[in-house]
Amino acid sequence: MSRSAPTFNWAKLLPHFLLVPVTLVTLYPVLYVVKMALSGTGGLSASAWPWPDKLDFSAFSAVLGRQDAAGHWLFGRQFGNSLLVSGLTTVFGIALACTAAYGFARFEFPGRRMGLLGFLATQMFPGILTMIPLYVLMRDLGLLDSMAGLVLVYSTTAIPFCTWTLKGYFDTLPKEIEESAVIDGATRLQIFWRIILPLSAPAIAVTALFSFMTAWNEFVLAYTFLSQETAYTMPVQIRNYVGDKDVQWSLFAASSLIVSVPVMALFYAVEKHLVGGLTAGGVKG
Repeated sequence: MSRSAPTFNWAKLLPHFLLVPVTLVTLYPVLYVVKMALSGTGGLSASAWPWPDKLDFSAFSAVLGRQDAAGHWLFGRQFGNSLLVSGLTTVFGIALACTAAYGFARFEFPGRRMGLLGFLATQMFPGILTMIPLYVLMRDLGLLDSMAGLVLVYSTTAIPFCTWTLKGYFDTLPKEIEESAVIDGATRLQIFWRIILPLSAPAIAVTALFSFMTAWNEFVLAYTFLSQETAYTMPVQIRNYVGDKDVQWSLFAASSLIVSVPVMALFYAVEKHLVGGLTAGGVKG
């Protein structure tokens, strides 16, 4: 018996015709930033074509080789400042938010509802609203132009978001798992450390990623609290390439690409935890 030739399904091809132009439109700004970074410090072509006429890495050399008046490697210092502040903010914010979120999710105590509403209320106001009181507190504590002060401010602003995010995930964890552990003789601390935290790895990874990105990209508070060039974080330094009369587009673009590398590296590092569902099958039906 003869077999009929397979028919081509045009309906499956139609989404690709729609997605390709959308993808190109989305990638065009990114490609243009790459063009500006690879055009060198001599000038930028006015062409709309998102690729430079020739590859020139002088902008990257100028950014990476920046030194202060004393001859110290200024870019390395500022890049290290950003890594230190973002890393410590993530660690402190997640550590405090995990315990707070677990308490809100599992315990009933006076003021629980008001505490949650208080955390939520802090997210309703723009961060710039707290800039003046934070500046006064930082000045009185002698924490201006210090990494410790910036970590303190970023951590306190990150805790409400992290707490609400993690509490929502803790609420989805079956309480039967903890009850079984209690029957087996586990303490509340052991349950939290050995059961809840491993099961919450996807939520913790996502929350840590957002916390790191927020601290890494934050500009307004850093620009307000830091006045010494050696204390700058990368967003503040990138802002310095925008002058009153001109903009150093090639240096601006090269710095932007360099700054994006740690975020992409962190994303790929925690990617395996972002597709969680680790509690599936944890409780017998």
